[in-house]
Amino acid sequence: MNNFRRILAFAIVMIMIVISLVGCGSTNSSDNNSKDGKEKLTVWLPPIGEDDKAVWEPILKEFEEENNVEIDLGIIPWEGYPEKYATAIAAGEGPDIGYMYAEMFPQFIEMGAVEDLTPYLTDKDYENYIYIEDGKMLGGLYGLAIEAANPAVLYYNKDILEELGEEVPKTWEDFRRIAKKATKDTDGDGKIDQWGFAQGWGANFFGDLNWNWYGFLWQAGGELYNDDLKTVRFNDEAGLEAAQFLYNLKFIDKVLPDNAMAQTNKEMLQTTFGPGKAAFSIWLSSAASEILDKSFPDLNYGFITSLENKDMGTFASVDQLTLMSATKNKELAFKLMQHMLSAESMIKFHKYHPRAPISKDEPYQGDPRLKEMIYNDKGIYRPLVVAPHGVEVYEYLWKQLQRMMAGEVKPKEALDEAARYANDLLAQD
Repeated sequence: MNNFRRILAFAIVMIMIVISLVGCGSTNSSDNNSKDGKEKLTVWLPPIGEDDKAVWEPILKEFEEENNVEIDLGIIPWEGYPEKYATAIAAGEGPDIGYMYAEMFPQFIEMGAVEDLTPYLTDKDYENYIYIEDGKMLGGLYGLAIEAANPAVLYYNKDILEELGEEVPKTWEDFRRIAKKATKDTDGDGKIDQWGFAQGWGANFFGDLNWNWYGFLWQAGGELYNDDLKTVRFNDEAGLEAAQFLYNLKFIDKVLPDNAMAQTNKEMLQTTFGPGKAAFSIWLSSAASEILDKSFPDLNYGFITSLENKDMGTFASVDQLTLMSATKNKELAFKLMQHMLSAESMIKFHKYHPRAPISKDEPYQGDPRLKEMIYNDKGIYRPLVVAPHGVEVYEYLWKQLQRMMAGEVKPKEALDEAARYANDLLAQD
């Protein structure tokens, strides 16, 4: 059992002990008032951009002044994010309002650590929040979307494709052909200096499954879990086809950079694709305006939502604000959630981090180049199904795929081992 699973397993046990001894409503650190007697609320968010605290603080200040409350904002790094929640909740030091992605929900819902929002919502909320259905899971409605419609896209270098006499790829076959043609020594020194696919496999945690695996699995016609969510199916024929395709790109076609195992996808975008040294790269659509346009203004690039094999598909998270069950003043905390998600607040936030709106009363402020894709390609981009043990299953799957891409195991061995672990875990429920 690796360190991640040790920490998470220990924290889960501790949470169960805390809940059984003292109940959910009395352990949160926000039970204490601030020094000047004001009620205190704690909010935890991950870093969406480079300096989120500076963006959120004025928004939260408005609520503080209107409600005579003090808000403590914590920006929690993505790496180790679920462990931070688990250990803090076990110690009675978790937030009042949190931010969770799909993989996290099952464990925390089962523990009783996340509040069902159904009693707090009105008909107007159901009408206005665009992604409210995605908050419904495991018998309740446990979150309101704050980050959505930011799909993984395949970036392509227009100049390289033109030089090769190629059009934008539509199928896996197109992509593989172009990537092989693009991988070459362009300056005659005997070393490859232009690559087909700037894909990184070096991330320490499973977040890069979002772009390196889910889309390719769906394009092959596969799924992660069986319908009953009691077993996984990512090692079936479709899963093997997706894994073999990725394996072949590295070991047969040799179109990935030599440092593919040392960098993340974001780093590959910055170090290889951005400088014009690769025909393709894959990462968040928001990187177009936030990274490529800012850091590489001369790069002539485009992007597509998905390649096609048996199907089309790409990942787009629907991450949620959550009301934590240990919160003392749940009505006040939910009111803060509504303030954070209001059109007025999100207009300010999306000014700094352009995204699609999360409510119908918010105007579109995202990248104009993405607007048609966001509204027309729903169904092609989609979030994960909320399923038991998501964090543990995907963490182990990521490590096995990394082993595959490092040449330590073949695709079938990697997927079968990940499926064995996942199914053993699910069988314990």
